[in-house]
Amino acid sequence: MSEKAHSSSGQARRLTLKILQDLFGGAPAIGAGFRLWDGSVWPEDPVSRTTIILKHPGSLRAMLLAGSEVGLAEAFLYGEVDIEGDVESVFALADFLGEKTGGWRTKLLAAKDLLRLPAGKDHPVGARGPARLSGKRHSVERDRQAISYHYDVSNEFYALWLDRHMVYSCAYFHSPEETLDEAQERKLNLVCRKLRLNPGQRLLDLGCGWGGLAIYAAKRYGVDATGITLSEPQAELANERIAAAGLSDRCRVEVRDYREVEDDRGYDAIASIGMFEHVGEKLLATYFDQALRLLNPGGVFLNHGIASRATDEPTRGPSFSDVYVFPDGELVPIHVTLRAAEEVGFEVRDVESLREHYALTLRRWVRRLESRREKALQCVDESTYRVWRLFMAGSAYGFTRGRLNVYQSLLIKTGENGRSGLPLTRRDWYAPEES
Repeated sequence: MSEKAHSSSGQARRLTLKILQDLFGGAPAIGAGFRLWDGSVWPEDPVSRTTIILKHPGSLRAMLLAGSEVGLAEAFLYGEVDIEGDVESVFALADFLGEKTGGWRTKLLAAKDLLRLPAGKDHPVGARGPARLSGKRHSVERDRQAISYHYDVSNEFYALWLDRHMVYSCAYFHSPEETLDEAQERKLNLVCRKLRLNPGQRLLDLGCGWGGLAIYAAKRYGVDATGITLSEPQAELANERIAAAGLSDRCRVEVRDYREVEDDRGYDAIASIGMFEHVGEKLLATYFDQALRLLNPGGVFLNHGIASRATDEPTRGPSFSDVYVFPDGELVPIHVTLRAAEEVGFEVRDVESLREHYALTLRRWVRRLESRREKALQCVDESTYRVWRLFMAGSAYGFTRGRLNVYQSLLIKTGENGRSGLPLTRRDWYAPEES
């Protein structure tokens, strides 16, 4: 390193340490420490499970200058910074930073210092970029683009860290020590029990993914199951798995939007597990009306979806998830969901929160992904790997803190004169339990 470069790096080091001290004050409560490009650390005696590595003299500028969640994420996605240890802890730091820089004076002073740091590097060509959708929001064609952006990454990539059924939604744990395979199979069984499936019934799975529920229900409960997805790679693999299980006579997955389903025979049960977040608030009436229309009288609909909190203020600008994870995804409070269902004619029979279960699920996914990083990089590039590592860890933090929730809502299409046909208790859902 030349004398000039060494001097410039030293100035950047002193300025970086000053900014960190000004912003965080050395408080151990931030849950993370920093290691600079030259090996120096801040705080000097960090007590944390996480280290944020500033890869070069301009890293802190790349991380903070935009002053947004997306800017923080992009610094990690494109290698300006790295994270060692528990990624989830980084989100406590982001909270601390948001509270600390709440005033304009603090933000302006920090920006002035950040601009004195060198600019970051250019993002690599070919890395996963932000979603760029076209067309009317939540039109069938634009929804296909949104689903493709998230799900058509690589079937092999998802298979590395999902369970053996390839269920990409919240598991159901009896204890934190259970394996992911055990908890996901228990969730599939719980869904089938809540729907009270019987042999010969017809089941429709909206947003079926790789066919985990459809296959399980056809095999274990003897139903005729149809799953739909907007992802062609998902449908292709799902039908391969159905054929391998010898279930092609009573189970199939089709590439179709929920608005395109037509079947005069109707369905006895409908499940929507982790698809609801893609619908959009303005189309909730369309979504529930379509489900009601497809159900036979006395039919049941299990709607499983993530919800926001009614007390939270709307966020300003796009979030990391909007830009890099689930474009056009929308979360609504549970009361909005239930009201929309009731207004089209459904009766709400049961609502269950699985919030803690989703935090456990996400942490297992993160650990499995991290442990198989080298194999993952044979399927996707580094920035794509980092997108999933960051978004799943951040989601686990959100569920743990109560900012996110996930509900299973059991809805029925009542029969003649309001007849439900349901038993008086939920006892058959839980005991005796078989897996």
